[in-house]
Amino acid sequence: MQRYFMLDQPAGPASLTLPKEAAHHLVTVMRARVGSQLELVLADHRAYQATVTSLEPATVTLGPALSSDPELPVAVTLACGLPKTKEKPELIVQKGTELGARRIVFFESQRSVSHWDSKKAAKKLARLEKIAAGAAEQSHRTWIPEVAYLPNLAAVLEEAADCRLVAWEESAKQGEVAALAARLGQLSAGDRLMAIFGPEGGLTEAEVAQMTAAGVTPVGLGPRILRTETAPLYLLAAVSYQLELLRG
Repeated sequence: MQRYFMLDQPAGPASLTLPKEAAHHLVTVMRARVGSQLELVLADHRAYQATVTSLEPATVTLGPALSSDPELPVAVTLACGLPKTKEKPELIVQKGTELGARRIVFFESQRSVSHWDSKKAAKKLARLEKIAAGAAEQSHRTWIPEVAYLPNLAAVLEEAADCRLVAWEESAKQGEVAALAARLGQLSAGDRLMAIFGPEGGLTEAEVAQMTAAGVTPVGLGPRILRTETAPLYLLAAVSYQLELLRG
């Protein structure tokens, strides 16, 4: 069933008029008719069943809130060293949204080749936010991840979190397998997890030292060296396995 977000709309009114973009997609692309069913996510981040009552304008009546909760038990922030190409941030945002990330941050690390000035960052973030919104609808999320840009690692480390990890390829090379599982096992529902990843070429030893001094735990992501766009997705899958499948 198609899902749309109306996060500026508080729950309460029995009848709602869909915003222009959602109305166009529902009526023109999905060919909805009076009586068609859909789902709306409102300001309380809950999904409601709705029924189309009019097409011009596209109006729906709200039904009950759905009981299912598709969100990860912890709020995960992915902090990613800025990759070279525009396709990689788009992939991270799209798939990271599908896998449950709450916030996705790109930052310039010492080995970042690409650089975003203020004008470029605003344009790129607008596109990435649109990708996140589409992926959140497709995967039936109740949150659209925030997408942000920070100028450097120091700014990333100022962000609050209950647990902070950095994916460090040297940990993987040395056969470290316990730190990630141990840290994920210590998380409780409602905690905030930040996971930090390097760009192509990885993080420098100075950056890792800076992070460990700030209390960030270096972890390996298995015995293989992952691409910069793959590592965040591995981490989200591991969080889901640990907190949703193992714990039920």
